[in-house]
Amino acid sequence: MTTTLPTSAPSEASPAHRAPGRKPQIPGARVRRLLHRLTPGDRRVLRLYLLTRLGLWLVAYCTAWLFPKGGNVKAPAPWLSHWAQWDWAHYQHIAEYGYFGSFPGNDPASDNRVAFFPGFPFALRAVHTVIADWTAAGLLISLVSGAVAVVALARIAGLGRTDGARAGQRAVAFLLLSPAAVFLAAGYTESLFLAFALPAWLAAKNRNWLLAGLLGAAATTTRVSGLFLAAAIAVEFLTARDGHRGTRRLRALSWCALPAVPAAAYTVYLHAHTGDWLAWKHAQERGWYRDFHSPAEALRNTWRNAFDHLQNTGYAWEFQLELAAMATGLLLLALLLYRRRWPEVVFIALNLWALGTSYWYLSVPRATLLWWPLWTGLAHWSLRRHWVRDAYLAVVAPLMVVLTVTFTSGRWAG
Repeated sequence: MTTTLPTSAPSEASPAHRAPGRKPQIPGARVRRLLHRLTPGDRRVLRLYLLTRLGLWLVAYCTAWLFPKGGNVKAPAPWLSHWAQWDWAHYQHIAEYGYFGSFPGNDPASDNRVAFFPGFPFALRAVHTVIADWTAAGLLISLVSGAVAVVALARIAGLGRTDGARAGQRAVAFLLLSPAAVFLAAGYTESLFLAFALPAWLAAKNRNWLLAGLLGAAATTTRVSGLFLAAAIAVEFLTARDGHRGTRRLRALSWCALPAVPAAAYTVYLHAHTGDWLAWKHAQERGWYRDFHSPAEALRNTWRNAFDHLQNTGYAWEFQLELAAMATGLLLLALLLYRRRWPEVVFIALNLWALGTSYWYLSVPRATLLWWPLWTGLAHWSLRRHWVRDAYLAVVAPLMVVLTVTFTSGRWAG
């Protein structure tokens, strides 16, 4: 499979370039043409994706009735309100009021909106022009983005394999049934990031460096993890044997640096408004204790909050999940090093360093959603060892329901 850029064509709206008697294409025809480009494997992946979305929505519906907000109530809160949790408020405030506009109940001392990159809020504002409800608009962005992401993940898992379709379906199933999968459905950045990052990686594997750089830049607008992706793409370029020489190679390498442009532009924007070149980092430190600590200190602080009865049981359990996710990441990194998968090593190592050097581990389970080598690796392993799939479905997948209930009931879910 190859990734190609669309070729230019005369505008369909221009009579000078329209064949006599030819009718202009309607959006429905374009959708059908797009669907025809999907392989049978892509369609099976999308079917699984939609079925798991229905399952998550059903869990959220049941949670609304079983765990209502308040005491002895006779009717649950509106279904959409159960998806408007935690970071969602920051995304909506940015989309609605910008980074520095005041809003009802705003406390400037605790306002850390600048800690969030602008990609998702900008998309949210655009969709809101069509979908009046902010939460519904955010869910729609994640729904569409997730569909793009799972198709790309399946194709990555199938690269160079005779059983590529099966590998792709397994990788997608493991992702969609992973503990933190609720964040792929909620109005959060994970789905939108993956919708850009996974096609970027697919383009890099197919040596289309310009497309990889452009998609990587789009990924960086949503999360700082786009810079880690850029580093992985650069290593993929440096270790590739694609025949580029001299000026042509330098030009291709420059495309790999494109993901740094949105991060630099955002830094300049924040400096222009705050006078602080590190405004993003300082907001992370104020709001989420993401100042630098040694890996040993971060582990110690997380362990104490997980097991030393410093937190209530709900928070302590979440810290236990943080530890399990970090252990999974370290094991994945060791396997990638053993197999000398250097680009993936760079991506995972940078993720683990960023997550493992703050005051404590925070949002590591959510970060696992972005680790495509984890899902493709599990898929390939399960095709060699059939018990892996059964063990995952029996032991790991049920945690997805638990975290979905946790998130939609308004409890901290990482």
